[in-house]
Amino acid sequence: MMDTPERFIVGISGSTGAVYGVRLLEILSERFPEIETHAIVSHGARATIEYELGRSAEDVLAMASVVHDDNNLGAAIASGTFITRGMVVAPCSIKTLGALATCRNDNLITRAGDVCLKERRRLVLVVRETPLHLGHLRLMTTVTESGAVVLPPSPAFYHRPHTIADLVDHTVVKILDVFGLHVSDLIDRWEGLDHD
Repeated sequence: MMDTPERFIVGISGSTGAVYGVRLLEILSERFPEIETHAIVSHGARATIEYELGRSAEDVLAMASVVHDDNNLGAAIASGTFITRGMVVAPCSIKTLGALATCRNDNLITRAGDVCLKERRRLVLVVRETPLHLGHLRLMTTVTESGAVVLPPSPAFYHRPHTIADLVDHTVVKILDVFGLHVSDLIDRWEGLDHD
């Protein structure tokens, strides 16, 4: 029997695609209220949220159970003794990917991510960059070898999306699936083709 609440960390870095982290927080707060969410939004992400989504960072952070300052390396989530289910960085900038690949823990997003790797907890990185050069691919290989899951937001079309929100939800459902948190009504999951 667990004597600590189930906890989940969501980091939002400054890359384009803040909608992925924001939507993840929305779904966690709506569908999994029993999970204590810990959010970290970088300085760059605050600007991206406002620019791309027309929302304030404070509005987004209000969905989290606990909010951490990205500069606070003394936060609870900076220690492996603070038990969590794991962490998602969505979106994950190349800068953040590079820091995680090289164990450069100079902010709370990268420190919390590094803690997940060293404690063998799930770390999902929604790397938002294209095209990719060899250096990017090598960084992805390095974090994968350390235990991270690289999950680029690659849109699928078999569920016949009608809106951008449908495409975003597909990626967020894929993220949640990695953690064993399954949502059945946001997308049509592939059931195969019917052949006579």
